Amino acid sequence: MSSTLIQTDRPRVSLREVDAHTRRRRGRSSLARILLSLGMVVAVVPLGLILAEVTRRGLPALDWEFLTQIQPGARRDGGGYVHGIIGSAYMVGFATLVSVPVGILAAIYLTEYGRGWLPRIIRFFTDVMTGVPSVFVGLFIYALLVRGAFGFGAIVGAAGLAVLMLPIIVRSSEEMLKLVPEDQRAASIGLGARKWQTIMRVVLPSAAPGLVTGAMLAVARAAGETAVLLLTALGSLQVVSQLQGTPIASLTLLIYRGARQPFPAGQQRAWAGALLLMLIVLVLTLAARFVTARWGNRR
Repeated sequence: MSSTLIQTDRPRVSLREVDAHTRRRRGRSSLARILLSLGMVVAVVPLGLILAEVTRRGLPALDWEFLTQIQPGARRDGGGYVHGIIGSAYMVGFATLVSVPVGILAAIYLTEYGRGWLPRIIRFFTDVMTGVPSVFVGLFIYALLVRGAFGFGAIVGAAGLAVLMLPIIVRSSEEMLKLVPEDQRAASIGLGARKWQTIMRVVLPSAAPGLVTGAMLAVARAAGETAVLLLTALGSLQVVSQLQGTPIASLTLLIYRGARQPFPAGQQRAWAGALLLMLIVLVLTLAARFVTARWGNRR
């Protein structure tokens, strides 16, 4: 057998040599990396300044007395927001108990069963409700419930917060459920599982981390709302255990009214309340991340 040597006139090129095309690609990649880094800095710096300012002003007043005492007179130092903490826990807790199951069920319908015009209408209205100002929701709940037989109270305030939370949970949960591969559904059905068994044992466990994250985003939105509670909870200067028929305080209402006062003592309590609200949201977010991480490791 004879072998034919193929000769070429091309010179040998070292592997370490970089041609012009590769240099242009590296230049574009470096430029994109710089622009992305600048965008991250522009987004993070204002957030860091806000966190630093709230911490600097609120930390001196955030003590055990603040967590266990009610608000004194506007000019008096000391006291706290325990009545607002209790009221926020009532309203956000009840709103979460209502909106999270309903939102996830609606997302399951849109993803697994929705066909035709009805899912399109539901998606349209959830998208619209996501951008509606909270004061409009407060006016709606005020006209529908407060002026009727219910009056001001925690249940009515929770209803307003639930209306705000529901579209966030529906849309985020729908997107998380869509990320579950169709092969998993087909494999479950191929093994003889029914539709509801596939949803409960395959789809929901696979999407659980995303569902928890979406729910926590909605809870954080509800915990920071003020306008809707001005028209539903109204506010109070005492600890209220009655769920309906009596105005009740919340952290956001107390922060809003304390910040509007001309007295340094009230403004100091408002800064401490803002810092406490940030810490609560941070703890809830970290707890959700921990639960989802443990869930993923166990699966």
